[in-house]
Amino acid sequence: MGKIILAKNLSISYDRAKIISSSSFSVENGDFVFLTGVSGSGKTTVIKTLYGEIKPSSGDLYIGEFNLSKISKSKISLLRRHLGIVFQDFKLIPEWSILKNVTLPLLIAGIEKNIAEDLAIQYLSKVNLSHKADKFPEELSGGEQQRAAIARATIHNPVMILADEPISGLDEYSASLVMDLFKKANEKGITIIIASHSIPKHFNINFKQLHIEKGKIYELA
Repeated sequence: MGKIILAKNLSISYDRAKIISSSSFSVENGDFVFLTGVSGSGKTTVIKTLYGEIKPSSGDLYIGEFNLSKISKSKISLLRRHLGIVFQDFKLIPEWSILKNVTLPLLIAGIEKNIAEDLAIQYLSKVNLSHKADKFPEELSGGEQQRAAIARATIHNPVMILADEPISGLDEYSASLVMDLFKKANEKGITIIIASHSIPKHFNINFKQLHIEKGKIYELA
């Protein structure tokens, strides 16, 4: 299948503090991965490093053909076109309707507006939000905003989805719907990386677990 992520002696610092030190791990194309660790262990920092927000302080981190330790800003923009990112605080654009928010990755890719909107309606239907398409983010509950964020992250069929605590604080219905969306995306061959303090119970899918402890990333059997 081939590796989509390869880390060699990776160290990451944030605000001058070393968060991850000399860790090596890999993720295969099509893997479903939970990145676990206690609060403050560095999960968000690792997710931000995987999409180029934070640069590794030493070692190598390959995402496909890109070495994020040496990548240019223009190449980071190219990398992100192949990623779906689900932020912990959603990052929906408040002045835009939910429909327009979900179309964003398609518009960036140069898809015509009417085609993008038709596809966005389909994806909002998958997360039971088609009836909220014309609403603005502040008019939605936290769970609804998260579901809209996931529709936006998956609409352009990315190679990999990075999700930071995507079900934290969600009610059971929303959490189940969100995890089912990730599962369906993975069944289409999309690599999934979910940062979470724990793995959901009764989650029926083969997954890999990377665990952060005392500044090191380990693969757990």
